[in-house]
Amino acid sequence: MPTTRLAPSPTGALHLGNARTFLVNWLLARQNGWRIVLRVEDLDGPRIKSGADQLAIEDLLWLGIDWDEGPIYQTARSKKYEAAIKFLLDSNLAYACTCSRKEVEQAASAPHAEDGLIIYPGTCRGRFASVEEARRETGKPPAIRFAAPPGVVSFEDHFAGPQQFDVARQLGDFVIAKADGTAAYQLAVVVDDAEMGVTDIVRGDDLLDSTPRQILLYRALGLADRIPRYFHLPIVVGLDGRRLAKRHGDTRLTFYREQGVPPSRVLALLARWCGINPPVAGIRASDLLDSFQLDHLPRERIVLTAEEEAWLRGSGPLSPVLGGEG
Repeated sequence: MPTTRLAPSPTGALHLGNARTFLVNWLLARQNGWRIVLRVEDLDGPRIKSGADQLAIEDLLWLGIDWDEGPIYQTARSKKYEAAIKFLLDSNLAYACTCSRKEVEQAASAPHAEDGLIIYPGTCRGRFASVEEARRETGKPPAIRFAAPPGVVSFEDHFAGPQQFDVARQLGDFVIAKADGTAAYQLAVVVDDAEMGVTDIVRGDDLLDSTPRQILLYRALGLADRIPRYFHLPIVVGLDGRRLAKRHGDTRLTFYREQGVPPSRVLALLARWCGINPPVAGIRASDLLDSFQLDHLPRERIVLTAEEEAWLRGSGPLSPVLGGEG
């Protein structure tokens, strides 16, 4: 059965940008008969906010976004990730790395990607015969990196169009397990999506370069027949062109709930950002099913304007024009 997942991370509260992506995901799923799994991606221990998982669940339900299975927590699935990491190590497709972030940044040979991201220069590739040797020789617990093979990874994104990435050259060997033994994002989502039968992934285009890395992991784990379809959507940004964050004010769904803003008002703004304009007053998420069309989704990043913020809080009019482009 076609399956998708809603995957909030409890490292913070859901904001308007998250809500727009989840809404598009939900609309596509309910229009096309996809099963929806709610998966809480709670592996980033130090950054997890207590209670954020429950707030995310409440926020989604407040908007009228539901699911068919879950919530499933990644922290309960550590054995699955450990088995995958062991397989990659045993197959010489991954290796132990004891480089600190500072050491990587200071490496004279470290190339930089176009967006300024430092590409790991491969310092530890072939350096240690095993994880145990890396720990013994350096006295430090190692992270585990996937050895990105040479060559281009191509895939068809069902919103962003054809994509090509040379992972080894553009992104480098990437971490699949942290030094504390916790599985990293790229590995965990592949293991989870494959086992949960996820066929369709809808997420922001800030994660577009995660896709070729994940495709390589699917292939390395013998799961190439389970590679899903991807839909990467332009994200919502502030007036400075950067993704929504505290610097843009309080855009948390919880904030609007606490201020007494009705969910229909938030949905009306999200609907405009989904190419549905003008929205109907008092709408519910289910009311958007007949009018939503993926082809009408704006192709540029949506800018949350001051006018839209004021309108959400009931202190100003809203023009009939969609939010600005970034």
